[in-house]
Amino acid sequence: MIDRDTIEQITNAAKIEEVVGEFVTLKRRGVNLIGLCPFHDEKTPSFTVSPAKNYCKCFGCGKGGNPVHFIMEHEQLSYPDALRWLARKYHIEIKERELTNEEVQAQNMRESMFVINQYAQQFFVDTLFGTQEGEAIGMSYFRRRGLRDETIKKFGLGYSPEKRDTFATTALKAGYNAELIAKTGVCYSTDDGRLIDRFWGRVTFPVHTISGKVVAFGGRILQNNPKAAKYVNSPESEIYHKSNHLYGLYFSKQAIMQHDCCILVEGYLDVISMHQAGIQNVVASSGTSLTTGQIRLIHRFTSNVTLLYDGDKAGIKASLRGIDMLLEEGMNINVVLLPEGEDPDSYAQSHSSEEVEEYINRNKVDFIRFKTNLLLDEVGDDPIRRASLIGDVVRSIAVIPNDILRSEYLKKCSEMLNVSEQLLVSETAKLRLKHAEEIYKRKQQDTPNSRREENSIPADDEPATIPAESQIQQATASNNPLHNKERAIIQFLLRNGDKLVQVPEDKTNGTPAFTESVISHLYYSFQGDGIEFTHPLYKRIFDEASQYASDIDFVPERHFQSHPDAEISHLAAELCNDRYLLSKLFTENKTEERNESAVLFEQTTRLIISYKQSIIDELLKQTMAQLKDPEIAADSNRYIEVMQNLKFLKETQQALNSLLTQYGFGSAALNF
Repeated sequence: MIDRDTIEQITNAAKIEEVVGEFVTLKRRGVNLIGLCPFHDEKTPSFTVSPAKNYCKCFGCGKGGNPVHFIMEHEQLSYPDALRWLARKYHIEIKERELTNEEVQAQNMRESMFVINQYAQQFFVDTLFGTQEGEAIGMSYFRRRGLRDETIKKFGLGYSPEKRDTFATTALKAGYNAELIAKTGVCYSTDDGRLIDRFWGRVTFPVHTISGKVVAFGGRILQNNPKAAKYVNSPESEIYHKSNHLYGLYFSKQAIMQHDCCILVEGYLDVISMHQAGIQNVVASSGTSLTTGQIRLIHRFTSNVTLLYDGDKAGIKASLRGIDMLLEEGMNINVVLLPEGEDPDSYAQSHSSEEVEEYINRNKVDFIRFKTNLLLDEVGDDPIRRASLIGDVVRSIAVIPNDILRSEYLKKCSEMLNVSEQLLVSETAKLRLKHAEEIYKRKQQDTPNSRREENSIPADDEPATIPAESQIQQATASNNPLHNKERAIIQFLLRNGDKLVQVPEDKTNGTPAFTESVISHLYYSFQGDGIEFTHPLYKRIFDEASQYASDIDFVPERHFQSHPDAEISHLAAELCNDRYLLSKLFTENKTEERNESAVLFEQTTRLIISYKQSIIDELLKQTMAQLKDPEIAADSNRYIEVMQNLKFLKETQQALNSLLTQYGFGSAALNF
């Protein structure tokens, strides 16, 4: 785990204009910089970078944040990997906490396997470009398939020699461990302990993680050998789980975000040829059935998927069941059938990018309509097969999580199949109920050990943890008046928590004037009344800040914007750059010059009193509702108890109003 001092060093060194400038052409506009947003297609620049705030924001799609958030979103890295990316850029040495022996061994093994894979990839590339065998066999195959040298280099394509232990011998001579070489799957061990190259005599296709590490290989045989498999892939290992990887995603992620659509094809060459033709938002399942892990990978970049099929109906039917999983994950699916005899590879080779895009846009249909039409062609007037078709289509619709979209599909299918919409709705409801019961049973069987700890730090190559825009909106805006006021307090704490307030003398109890930090003033004001925040995210931030109440070196804005919990750091960045919330509260006509600590005391106290008033208002509403409850009215003891509580709340309300008078605050200033 990266230590706190190193995180602060990285976040202090990282300049937003330099980080964004690696990926976006920026132009000066006043005190800010502006450019085309890298997260969505636009012709008019709306992506603003503020060097003064060390913050960026797109006013088109809403994405942005500090340098760490930008790298997490742009490169789709976990929080630790984004910090490492910035550390490399600014030549900062990463210091991490001391790991246990088991953690060290596991980490060293994983890193060693990645190093071996990288070495293997370079070996295959060097063999392809630098040997007579590679040029004559491997390169001639790629050129026959229409690939240009720059495309071959971009995807790191290579060639493994015909001799079955060429790579193994070279790697061992270079000092790599035989056991680890076998663990990667690049080689395998025979019964007598020899290492044999897995991909001998094949062209190689490296598979990359989202962050660009080589995690596995695919190898295609070049000789006509009916006994040999056409493709051989790396086996599962400590670093490679094929259900969590999609071929080409490392090269396609930015284009997928910009187009807000992912084109899904089948094979390596389909992806590569589409890229070469200029269509870059393309990935492949590499011949395997789609998995939930692969779908969620796509969902990190877009909710829209276009399936690009050749005209083989048998192949399409075989994949229909897996595609229902896309619907279940909330994806919007379109299907495009290529002309007969064409596949994505051949079509991309013979058409320009404009022609490919035009064909896709002109011929795509939504998946439910496509599936219905596909199956209708076969059933004819056979009532049994027709009933089976209806059941099949309803099963697909039933897994769609969005109620409105599901309703629209049911209407379409009712018209297409000439079946009562009410019947389809009823059948769908039964299936959804059955599915919910199955999920409940699975959850009941889950053990605590199978769940991830809530506060764990993401590991390398885990999904980035920046909250979705909807999550941020939920965390920063609410109809709950307590949540809104808690948000204002957290924003004030982030900006001013380390500053000192001047608490005036209290003659009623003989307390002399003194100074304390804003955090201390907030903490002790709430602690004395037993008040805790109701919003879980705001509570986490306030509770953590309270632990530093007596730390004179604690700077909350810096601490929380570089927090290892990305949800906290992203919210902190949002609040620190929101100009409007607190201005509504603290707009005032200054008729006298006062020192900052006195003004901060007034502002902090306004927040405290206003929050307490809101709590009392909510409790008063609940208490008044209890008085109207017939059961309580019929029970004299309970009724008296509620009335006493009501009296106490009204007295507390009067006491808070007296405080307003004591400090000379206007009540209008508390309406935020």
